[in-house]
Amino acid sequence: MYQNHFGLKEQAFSIAVNPRYLYMSQQHKEALAHLLYGVKEGGFVMLTGEVGTGKTTIIRCLLEQLPKQTEIAIILNPMANILELLCTICDEYAIEYNSKNITIKSITDLLHQHLLSNHTRGKNTVLLIDEAQLLSVEVMEQIRLLTNLETATQKLLQIVLVGQPELNELLSQPQLRQLSQRITARFHLTPLTVSETQSYISHRLRVAGMQDMAPNPFGPKMVKRIHRFTGGVPRMINVLCERALIGAYGQNKSCVDNAIFKLAKKEVEGNRESTLINKKSHPYLIYSALSACGIIGLAVIFVITHILFGSKPNDTITMVTAESAQPIRPIIREPALAPANVSDPEPEGRTNNTSRYDIENNIAAQVVLFKHLNFDINTDTHPCWQLNTQGFACSKTKLETWEEIIALNRPVVLSLINSKKFRSYAVLIGVQGEKALVIDGKNKRQIITLEELGPLWTGNVFYLWKKPKDYSEPLGLGSSNATVAEIAAQFALLDAQPTPLTKRRYNKALKERVTIFQREHQLTADGILGERTLMKLNEALGLSTILEKDFL
Repeated sequence: MYQNHFGLKEQAFSIAVNPRYLYMSQQHKEALAHLLYGVKEGGFVMLTGEVGTGKTTIIRCLLEQLPKQTEIAIILNPMANILELLCTICDEYAIEYNSKNITIKSITDLLHQHLLSNHTRGKNTVLLIDEAQLLSVEVMEQIRLLTNLETATQKLLQIVLVGQPELNELLSQPQLRQLSQRITARFHLTPLTVSETQSYISHRLRVAGMQDMAPNPFGPKMVKRIHRFTGGVPRMINVLCERALIGAYGQNKSCVDNAIFKLAKKEVEGNRESTLINKKSHPYLIYSALSACGIIGLAVIFVITHILFGSKPNDTITMVTAESAQPIRPIIREPALAPANVSDPEPEGRTNNTSRYDIENNIAAQVVLFKHLNFDINTDTHPCWQLNTQGFACSKTKLETWEEIIALNRPVVLSLINSKKFRSYAVLIGVQGEKALVIDGKNKRQIITLEELGPLWTGNVFYLWKKPKDYSEPLGLGSSNATVAEIAAQFALLDAQPTPLTKRRYNKALKERVTIFQREHQLTADGILGERTLMKLNEALGLSTILEKDFL
């Protein structure tokens, strides 16, 4: 199909994991080196990164470079209790056990025997757990206990934990401090820079068969637009570039221009407002329909169009979308309130108690929140990627009570599900007594009761916070980096002291100050600089917008 048009032998931007296409940026090389080092040295190794940054591809590359005398168990779905996880590990190692009469002790003993047997035969044993952020504290602690299986000179089991950034937050909990201290190598993957994005795209085209002298369909300006929209996340780059190449092929062009980019961007976004409303042809969309549905499927589309719009057999159709240059507009349920003498039926999926203030679109709700926080959002890209470059982090968590919302003390997006199981969102900016202050999609403030809002809230919240420069994981005693220096300077400012407690290394003096601060603000007083402690420090310094508490 389009591959021949660009001189390619295969799809250059398939999202399937293929180590051949691994683009080894400097940070990817370091990540792989950390994993290889950890596997050889024993104990725990940890790799974290946002969705789509290339963790799985690096794992595949790691597996190809493991020594021959290595037995590895890979756990891809760790959402299990302790006994189930231990049984899964035994299954991966082909360890036989009696499933009708099994306990944690008996299965651990079997694992120990297997590890000793491998050690005697000169084999290394590795356990790799993907999506490790899904593990419970109890299961994580049991995994730590597995590393106690050792000889006088070395560990019998090497464990690799791979997960999203939430894994760092999980390991910052006091119950897991022993496990956290045993991590011998850790690495956090970040999105690609603009220059790395250019190299990444060229690398994949080259691996797919494009000749060195052939023109690159993605020029420097287009690469910048791709980076701005995708935030440098490789998976998003793949999806967008794939659709853009299909579009260029459909229009018989050798490079991707702005018009093709906008159409590809719209398709990647999955604009739900798109409807079949026009008979005007567009080669890109006709090709997309053909590749997705085949000749028969396209014929069916033409028949349906003929029935709905009266088109003639030689008419063509297109998928017409809203202009991509327009800003993101919140999709708001209009008020379903009617005069007392009118009894119009309520629209399906809508309830009276959410028709006034809830927002159907998650991104739209986030934009409303960011505007409240006085951020100017460029809607060409995801708002969180945009704000991340300005030193802010988007976070999600699950809370259970309004007291926890008040303790968080910052405006949030609440995830709601109404009585008919339709999902929507509310932007909460204040709590006073039994009342909540929210902003609707038109940036109008409304006061509602917590009793009305509570049954709809799922417990999921989204919020924004200012993170220190280069912060990627919780910091504890012995850490040494620019983040420690920044935090020490902030405490000096808070305490009106002329000099910080440390220049760069997290020392005992700083830990004691952090512990006192945590105790004063009803946080876990463990001396670890995690997200909640940093958020409270921002609040104490007046660097964050807090919930309004006097609006009645």
